Amino acid sequence: MEKITVTPDSLRRVWHISEDYQNPITDTSRWRIISRPHAWRPPTDVYETDEALIIRVEVAGMREADFTISLVERTLTIRGIRQDTSERRAYHQMEIAFGEFTTEVELPYNIVSEKVEANYRDGFLRIMLPIAQPKHIKVEGE
Repeated sequence: MEKITVTPDSLRRVWHISEDYQNPITDTSRWRIISRPHAWRPPTDVYETDEALIIRVEVAGMREADFTISLVERTLTIRGIRQDTSERRAYHQMEIAFGEFTTEVELPYNIVSEKVEANYRDGFLRIMLPIAQPKHIKVEGE
């Protein structure tokens, strides 16, 4: 009989493969969080206030300089690397993910990119994206 070794990384791969096959018909949200196979993705909330979209990422153990955030049209990309600084011996349980991650959020609205703000506090990265308001144009006569 062939021996099968299950590692935390192989379990993550199975989890992300199952995420890739979520039913798009039953997904009624107005934005999508895109995950990449073979990488971990921190838990991410996307919610809306009257004036902005808020992205909140739970990712403890990092510093502000560990993040790269970019906004291109309606896609927000958050990248980072969480380093494992602990001394490794033999794990009995391993649930905390380390290494590189990328999270992409497709936004439902245009954003005022000049006013985007991000802060990292108490293990949460919070990004505030002001929603662009329609510009009203006055029509003048002769």
